[in-house]
Amino acid sequence: MLYDNHGRHVNYLRLAVTDRCNLRCFYCMPEEGIDYVPKEALMSYEEMLRIVRLLAGMGIEKVRITGGEPFVRKDMMDFLRALSQMAGLRQINITTNGTLTAPLVPELKKMGIRSVNLSIDTLDKERFFQITRRDEFGKVMQTLEALLKHGISTKINAVVMEGKNEADLLPLAMLTKDSPVDVRYIEEMPFNGEGAHYQKLWWDHRRILEKLKEHFPSIEKLPDPPASTSSNYKIPGHQGTVGIIAAYSRTFCGTCNRLRLTPQGQLKTCLYDRGVFNIKDLMREGASDDQVRTVFLDALGNRAKDGFEAEKRRFQFPVSESMATIGG
Repeated sequence: MLYDNHGRHVNYLRLAVTDRCNLRCFYCMPEEGIDYVPKEALMSYEEMLRIVRLLAGMGIEKVRITGGEPFVRKDMMDFLRALSQMAGLRQINITTNGTLTAPLVPELKKMGIRSVNLSIDTLDKERFFQITRRDEFGKVMQTLEALLKHGISTKINAVVMEGKNEADLLPLAMLTKDSPVDVRYIEEMPFNGEGAHYQKLWWDHRRILEKLKEHFPSIEKLPDPPASTSSNYKIPGHQGTVGIIAAYSRTFCGTCNRLRLTPQGQLKTCLYDRGVFNIKDLMREGASDDQVRTVFLDALGNRAKDGFEAEKRRFQFPVSESMATIGG
């Protein structure tokens, strides 16, 4: 089992397989997009499988595949098949924008993918276009229907943005009435390639909850699973649940069980750090398995206590990179 220097049990890897995305979401990148890294600078599938195999042997039990958008990368399904057969992994989940995912859902179910996080910030087609700068709303809703049809546990990720999608808080909550979906409202973060959009975060976790309570006064607090990033709630009579992720307020750092690997192989022990080591470069220099394991252990032994400390360690490098380069 892996523990960091603060005694937190670490058993979860978020693995970003690409920085490329076919949407241009307001909270993730500028309208013109970002400068993507050259293909040769990305980790190969073989390198990623080696890392996951080593980490699974050290105690990592859960892997979440993220991007960018994972399914824009060629041969992604072959990689997922190989990953699904790896000893030691108990759970493989995926985060996707859903634009390319619907036709793949039956095979994802067959290979044992247990859970998918689907990014849907609005249920209004016009607002979807304004937020994502792309006309792909219909494909995303087809993915949601396919996931529910095939019984894959589905969480909807909705970033709450001032002046963009406040009107969607309640319609999104109503999705939980007749479907077993879990809607997760996420505080907007400055990982958008530009820096913070606002001087002050208006829609923080407290205000989101207040809005929900105004319209669902009987909403009930649920026990949160260990290391949960969301505070979870149940609206009586609804099949699904709602949750709030204080991603900017960082209220859940004390139980964080996650490591992150960027598409370039940069190890991040916190979302808010700049990256502590490049594993890909180490492997390409011929590092042994033991040397790679040692790097992970050293990084966990010097982990920031929380996201605020991690951000302070950045010194003159303010948070402004795109979430697509980190792994959302």
